[in-house]
Amino acid sequence: MRKPATEKRTILITGGAGFIGSNFIHYLALERPDWHIVNLDKLTYAGSLDNLDGLNPDFQYDFIQGDITDGGLLNRLHRRYHFDGIVHFAAESHVDNSIASPETFVMSNVMGTFTLLEAARKWWMPKGRSACQGRFLHISTDEVFGELGKTGVFSETSPYRPNSPYSASKAGSDHLVRSYVKTYGMDCITTNCSNNYGPRQHREKFIPTVINTAMTGKEIPIYGDGSNIRDWLFVKDHCEALLGIFEYSDPGEHYLIGANNEQNNLDLARLICQKLDEIVPSLGGKSYTDQIRFVEDRPGHDIRYAVDHSKLTGELGWKPVTTFESGLTETIHWYIGKLNKKL
Repeated sequence: MRKPATEKRTILITGGAGFIGSNFIHYLALERPDWHIVNLDKLTYAGSLDNLDGLNPDFQYDFIQGDITDGGLLNRLHRRYHFDGIVHFAAESHVDNSIASPETFVMSNVMGTFTLLEAARKWWMPKGRSACQGRFLHISTDEVFGELGKTGVFSETSPYRPNSPYSASKAGSDHLVRSYVKTYGMDCITTNCSNNYGPRQHREKFIPTVINTAMTGKEIPIYGDGSNIRDWLFVKDHCEALLGIFEYSDPGEHYLIGANNEQNNLDLARLICQKLDEIVPSLGGKSYTDQIRFVEDRPGHDIRYAVDHSKLTGELGWKPVTTFESGLTETIHWYIGKLNKKL
């Protein structure tokens, strides 16, 4: 059993200015207000300090702009803060970008994870395989398992079969984490989640793209025939799962996190448009669905993902609580508010 939740901790969060990382920091500010959070983020195009607006000013939070591949910086930060744990979100994550620039993904996702692991091993295990003095939670994706047919789900025992440079780089980082558990005895945990949605997601992702293009009168692009299926997990539910795993799971564990909420891209786009028709009807009176256009599919586009989170539910009692209806409505309202601020 890990330290009780009431004990104060100092945690390094990597990529905390991105989508899931920033939501996790907001969640910790409410659920663990006594913790000290250090957010290390390179602030690439996908990260924004605006995502951390609204944090309680009394919450112990420090932001450091820097690269996770910079081992010297990591060591300086540890000498200053003495981290009890790392929650590792930082990653390049957009598949289209990985096809165009795969080297960036290898450097960030593989070398970045390696640099963090090696630094943490030296901080927390100075005497070798004796008890590790910190915990490393590695956040990964279900895309490392490749694609599914019309039936079946991924589990913790599914073979790794990545189909894009992005998923291959995340698979590589997962394997490195596992190796540090098996070889050095480090206290590391890996999670693989399904597609997240919710506030603060970058506009390049599917749901924000549909909302933003619809609201600005542009064509809504749908790859191929729109039949690709994903399991959609509300980001707050994901954050709740991660906190439980960080605090209470055993060292070396591996969990899949999903929502049993499969939607194909075309149906999801239409659903978003229908909700927008109700919330902010277009001036011309037409449905936003009229803006949907099919575009050429991207190379290696996986058909379907779905995950079995029964291990996590059975061992730690977590299950998603946000209905897709309420989560999607909250997400749409958040993006409408963001667009209105720009006007």
